[in-house]
Amino acid sequence: MDRSTVERYDRSGLEWAATHSTAGRRTEAEAFDGRVVPGGLRLDVGCGAGRYLPHVGSPAVAFDASVVMLEACRQQVPDAHYVVGDVEHLPFARGSLDGAWSWMTHLHVPRDSLPMALWDLHRVLRVDSPFELQMLEGAYQGRDLPGDELPGRFFAGWEPHRLVDMVTGAGFEVEEGSLTVTGDEVRLRAVRARTLADTVGPGMRLLVCGVNPSWYSADAGVGYARPGNRFWAAARAAGIVDRDRDPASALVDHGVGMTDFVKRPSRTAAEVRSEEYRAGFGRVERLVEWLRPGAVCFTGLSGWRDVVDAKAVAGLQPRGVGGRPAYVMPSTSGLNARTSLAELITHLREAWTLSGSS
Repeated sequence: MDRSTVERYDRSGLEWAATHSTAGRRTEAEAFDGRVVPGGLRLDVGCGAGRYLPHVGSPAVAFDASVVMLEACRQQVPDAHYVVGDVEHLPFARGSLDGAWSWMTHLHVPRDSLPMALWDLHRVLRVDSPFELQMLEGAYQGRDLPGDELPGRFFAGWEPHRLVDMVTGAGFEVEEGSLTVTGDEVRLRAVRARTLADTVGPGMRLLVCGVNPSWYSADAGVGYARPGNRFWAAARAAGIVDRDRDPASALVDHGVGMTDFVKRPSRTAAEVRSEEYRAGFGRVERLVEWLRPGAVCFTGLSGWRDVVDAKAVAGLQPRGVGGRPAYVMPSTSGLNARTSLAELITHLREAWTLSGSS
């Protein structure tokens, strides 16, 4: 999270909070409490001085980057669990939380850093946990938000349809009818899905796009995780990653991002429907237009053939995606016995070379 914003809250946040003491969305907070499994541990992301903590239910973790604000919150609700930390790097174990309430907190995260912040939130939540999010609506990003009552804070606004794309890519199912815009605020409710979250961000050299996750990968939190899948072995041999089954390292250390055509897991790619491919391709194309990786490599021909070119063969495609070159390679699944590991390595090397020359 932006450090100057945290320091601003440390210096003057309590004065600001004193003028915002009424729980403006208390009803929503209490409704969120009702959606968390009884007795489930819920996270108040950016609890501040405790505006909503009394209403989101218990047991609760009060989480904030400002020590000053967190201590003020403790005085109001002494029986919560208090943790200081960064919303982009959550200090919780995988699947340890049962819900997350983020009210005007993730708006302090730069737009191109939000996907990984939500990936981390997806990691720490159990499947089917509720997630409520309120953000600044619009295209503004910077430290000079007009009318800011605590000047100098960093804000990133989101247009509603782009926010839905982002939350969906992060492995959440947005509840139908929950997306609302009021004034300069956009809100939505979502559920942590049993699927994979995108690992994407700025400066990607290569974006790898799978067809859809297997149930095994969804539960492991890692794409291509099944022992018989040869993606990671091929990627390491091709020299594009150096750690096995570590998508975060692939992105941060090597500029290799990961997403999927379709977020719904299945036993095999043959279960994916044409309408799912079309909707998913639209989201991927918008993601590529935004983050501009060097190239996109689609693992498996089924999605590309269904949406773009029914006669496509493996290799560089005549048509790109989102204004970037597209490379399609055979599936790395162990079910694809026709393609050898050596061939998969060659395809990934060619996609990597393409991504560095575009």
